[in-house]
Amino acid sequence: MKKAYRCTAFILSMLVVLLAGLPVLTAHGADGQAEKTLILGTSAEFAPYEFHKTINGKDQIVGFDIDIAHEIAKDMGAKLVIQDMSFDALLPALQSGRVDMVISGMTPTDERKQSIDFSSNYYQSTQVLMVRTEDKERFTTIDSIKGEKIGAQKGSIQEEIAQSIPDAVITSLDRIPDLVLQLQTKRVNAVILEDTVAVGYLHDKNLTLSEAVLDEAPVQAAIGIRKGNAELLTQVNSTIDRLKSGNRIAEMVKGASQLSIERQQSPGNIFSVFWEYRSYYALGLGYTLLLSALGVLFGFLIGLIVSLVRMSGIRPITWLGTAYVEILRGTPMLVQLMIIHYGLALTLGINFSPLQSGIITLSLNSSAYLAEIFRAGIQGVDRGQMEAARSLGMSRGQAMRHIILPQAFKSVLPAIGNEFITIIKESSIISVIGMADIMYQAGVVKNITYQGLSPFIIAAAIYFVLTFMLSKLLGVWERRMGASDHR
Repeated sequence: MKKAYRCTAFILSMLVVLLAGLPVLTAHGADGQAEKTLILGTSAEFAPYEFHKTINGKDQIVGFDIDIAHEIAKDMGAKLVIQDMSFDALLPALQSGRVDMVISGMTPTDERKQSIDFSSNYYQSTQVLMVRTEDKERFTTIDSIKGEKIGAQKGSIQEEIAQSIPDAVITSLDRIPDLVLQLQTKRVNAVILEDTVAVGYLHDKNLTLSEAVLDEAPVQAAIGIRKGNAELLTQVNSTIDRLKSGNRIAEMVKGASQLSIERQQSPGNIFSVFWEYRSYYALGLGYTLLLSALGVLFGFLIGLIVSLVRMSGIRPITWLGTAYVEILRGTPMLVQLMIIHYGLALTLGINFSPLQSGIITLSLNSSAYLAEIFRAGIQGVDRGQMEAARSLGMSRGQAMRHIILPQAFKSVLPAIGNEFITIIKESSIISVIGMADIMYQAGVVKNITYQGLSPFIIAAAIYFVLTFMLSKLLGVWERRMGASDHR
């Protein structure tokens, strides 16, 4: 038994060291010298600015924004590292220092300039209204879309335009493909997009552009830089000036637009989608299993400790344990994730990687529920068991470890199993900070194939298989543990 405890402690220690050292290891080259990197934050569903594309069998983020970023990195003598995330997460990521700059067709509005600095403008475009082809004659002027259901990207200049339309019912989503899907399924009647972006979706004959003029003045795009980083801002402006003088940006836009229009032949059915993009789902499955396994492991240990703290009888410690449980159970996991990933970086300068933030969030959230499960199991064991153990000369700790906890664990095993299954499913939330789990990969496949349903059905099937297998394994374990009760 003692040997098993030592092995478990060693494994946990190694995991902690690995997770703590992961960012350091990835920031150094093979020779141990720090490699200069330029970290770019972007939302890669904004073709032709930035988008996912399968090239030579590999998923790559491409677009003329990415081409510009590569030129900036080359001028700096740095390696470009791209972090894909939702559009509304770009500014928090930049302010918290997680990325060095953001490029995502971002408009330098006065509100944004209060939070970050912007480079000189590198591109301009106009706003258009995308509608279903059957409604083209219906929506021809601004007055015709008053009071209609309109879609726009969350936190974008398009959302501000939509808000200026009288009585409009606005649907704001993070990703452009989701907005287009809303339009195709008749959940909204129009979507506001940049003209450069809208062209990429006009391959669908059921979609077209309205003649309504939204904004005659072109909208500028610029690169976001964290406030006070004058050195990087100067370097970025220098690169933009060089590209403009050689008409390189216009060439990049033309090349990226052509690449975005060149659609891959979409697989015919859901099985073809799964087989063709199996490598995407395999990668997502690996991250999901890692997140869930470590979340379960640390959540189990923390939950057990918290349950014992709450039953210690020492009022201050008991109160702290109760506050821990109530706060974590009373707040959404998404809020906890934002606080851990962005809040700690903004306030304390602690930058966790998406993997670390995900594991910490899952562990803390699940530990609050597991603590209550353990407490109920321990209190369910007859008090006479503790008294009998103490009468045999056992200390309270020995009695708890050898007598009480085994019986409590057996009684609450079904509830623990349900919590483990919940952790696997809720790990999908971590995709919002750029963690490449199953849900993130399903979104990538959707953006590549322009199929709104099949990629997520595949993701649902993978989650079902995982949870079904786990429930069966827990059932076998429960029956084995309960075998002695029937002797």
